[in-house]
Amino acid sequence: MHKLLLYCALALVPLAPPAQQEARVPSPAEVELQARLAEQSIHLDLARRYCSFPVEVAVRDDLLEYLLVGPAGASHESAFSTPISPSVLNVALLALGVTPGTNADWRAKDPQPSQAEIDAGVSPYEITTPKGDSFYIYVGWRRGEETYFYRVEDLLRNLASGNAMTRSPWVYLGSQTLPRTPKSGPDDTVFAAEVYRNLINVAYFREGYTLLTGALPECVEQSIWMLNAWLVPDRGARVTMFLARERLEGEDAAVRAQLAELPERGGGR
Repeated sequence: MHKLLLYCALALVPLAPPAQQEARVPSPAEVELQARLAEQSIHLDLARRYCSFPVEVAVRDDLLEYLLVGPAGASHESAFSTPISPSVLNVALLALGVTPGTNADWRAKDPQPSQAEIDAGVSPYEITTPKGDSFYIYVGWRRGEETYFYRVEDLLRNLASGNAMTRSPWVYLGSQTLPRTPKSGPDDTVFAAEVYRNLINVAYFREGYTLLTGALPECVEQSIWMLNAWLVPDRGARVTMFLARERLEGEDAAVRAQLAELPERGGGR
C-alpha cells in the first residue's frame, strides 16, 4: 500500500501554485491519494498546502531531543508521539511538493571561545544550518468553544535563553535509506525513519534519519529544550499536528475542523 501511495504522491509533483489550487477541481489521482491517506488518519489539504494528523502529548517535564516520534522511537525524549507510519506521513509531505534538503553540519571552533564568551552566548561550534524545502508546524485542539492553536516553537522552551524557541520553518530531510539486513529480494534497502520511528528532531543529529529537522543554530544543543508545559494538555492528551507549506490561522474554518476535541476542565480556563 505504501508504494501505491508514493506513486500517487509523486504523480502530483509539481503542484499548481496555491492561488490556482483553490479554484480547480481535484484530479482523480488527488482524490485517490487523499482517501488513502485519510484511511491512515492523515488529512491532506492540497489547496491550502498542509497535512494534519493526530498526535499525543508525550514528555512534558523533561529534556527533549525530538518533537515527534512513533511509539517505538525515542518517546522518552520527545514532545509528541504518533502511531502513524513514517513512510506514510512522508508520502503526504511529498504530495505537498517538497524535495529533501541538506542536514546540519557543525564542528568545534579552534580555538575554542573562553568560558566567559560561552556564558555570554557565543557558540563553541562553527554551524551550518539545514537548508531546503520547509514546513511550518502547528499544534492545536479545542475545548468547548475555545480554540488553542500554536506555532510549535511557542510550545518549546530554550533553557539557555529563557525564551520560547525562535519561530523558524523546519527543513524537510526525507530521512535516509539503510541496507536491509538480511537482504530480501531486489529491494535491499529500508527507510531509516521506519526503522527508528523518529520523525521530527529538535536537536541536530548527523545521521539525517528523520523526516524534518529544526533549523536554528541553537538546535546544535541537545540539553536545552523543554516543553512550555503550562501551555500543553496533560500527558497522553490527543491533539492535532499540522505540517504546512504556508502559514495557517487557527480560526480558519477548514483548519479548525481538523482540531482534536478535548474535554472541558472543571472551572473553565
